[in-house]
Amino acid sequence: MSQAMADWLQHPLLSIALSIGAYLAGLRLFQRLGSPGWCPPVLIAALLVALLLWLLRIPWPAYQRGADWLMLLLGPATVALAVPLYQQMHHVRALWRPLLVCLPVASALAAFYAIAIAWALGAPPLLLASLAPKSVTAPIAMGITSTLGGSIPILMGSLLITGVAATTFVTLLGRWMHIEDERLLGLALGVNGHAIGTVRAFEIGPTAGAFASLGMTLTGVLTALMLPLAWHLAA
Repeated sequence: MSQAMADWLQHPLLSIALSIGAYLAGLRLFQRLGSPGWCPPVLIAALLVALLLWLLRIPWPAYQRGADWLMLLLGPATVALAVPLYQQMHHVRALWRPLLVCLPVASALAAFYAIAIAWALGAPPLLLASLAPKSVTAPIAMGITSTLGGSIPILMGSLLITGVAATTFVTLLGRWMHIEDERLLGLALGVNGHAIGTVRAFEIGPTAGAFASLGMTLTGVLTALMLPLAWHLAA
């Protein structure tokens, strides 16, 4: 391989093009498969990117330098979810009491069971710190993991697995339990599946999407406030 080709393969713009192209291809394949909940476009895109990096022999640090520019968009994208939340605010106000009760409990359980299972299996502190914020949207989760001393790459893998698993199980359990209330489905998807679950909720309907946005946002805020404190108290 020539030096010019090697330099081009490590250019940041190639990373951005690979990421966007893989997601568009994943979205197209997702639609052709009938939009299955167990195989969201982001999972297909991640597998395609991994395959392309291996085929083109692009080092992971080189890809990450370009992909970091896309990571900057996660924050504004999360903030933009306030728009559908505002549009459905009348539903939220009507249910503020049960939301006030269930959201702190759900946020605590989402972090606790991951840490408890990993600790029982003998995971080191680095892995525990990386898995703790697995149900939180990526911009907040990365800050929490850095504070706890975890690994961002491990965190990103756990976020992908958590989002896919939450979307799959919430969809299946909703059908099995005959739950058709968009508010319940959306809240469960947002609390447990962060951005991936929220995307699935918007496919169900605008009300589900608004409650998923609410669940994802408040889970992130509560986890960011409480998890570092609980972590240092337990250390």
